[in-house]
Amino acid sequence: MASRSTQILEAAARVIARRGVRGLRVEELAEEAGVSTGLIYYHFKDRTGILRHTLEFINDRAERYTTAQDPGAEPLSPREELDQVLLLELQDTPEVRENSTAWGELRASAVFDPVLREDLARATLVWVQEVAALLGQVHPLAPAARLASAAERLTALLEALSMRWLSGGLAIDHARTLVSEAVEVELALLGRL
Repeated sequence: MASRSTQILEAAARVIARRGVRGLRVEELAEEAGVSTGLIYYHFKDRTGILRHTLEFINDRAERYTTAQDPGAEPLSPREELDQVLLLELQDTPEVRENSTAWGELRASAVFDPVLREDLARATLVWVQEVAALLGQVHPLAPAARLASAAERLTALLEALSMRWLSGGLAIDHARTLVSEAVEVELALLGRL
């Protein structure tokens, strides 16, 4: 069974995905999590604490579902790992839908919330650095600045395509194809030293 704080964070991700950050009310969160409002304040102090920890929770959960691999499977090549990390962000599962929707809601709210903006910028930077490292494994001689630029473009594209898919503006298979094509383009550009 999940700890109480994990239970609250799971509920917070669901509420944010459904109602947005502005629609997050501690009373509703308590009801969704099946806990008291006092317990929420005990674990997270205030609304900002809830949002910060929910962002961390969403990032950790995304890392789990994008990097999970069958222990008995052959290790992935750097290119396969890059594809997996990016394409598993586009899965039609409740967990990925919820995660991606909550991420989008947090990003939209960060426009008006400097504290959330800083936290989101840090989380985004970590994601970009992880993708840049994977690109660097495929093209180890590519300059760090070019790897970072390619990773910025890929992660930004993935976020935008995810929002279009989630809002019904794009079929998931087409979104996945566009990401794969973008990876090909970026790798080709990095190969030109």
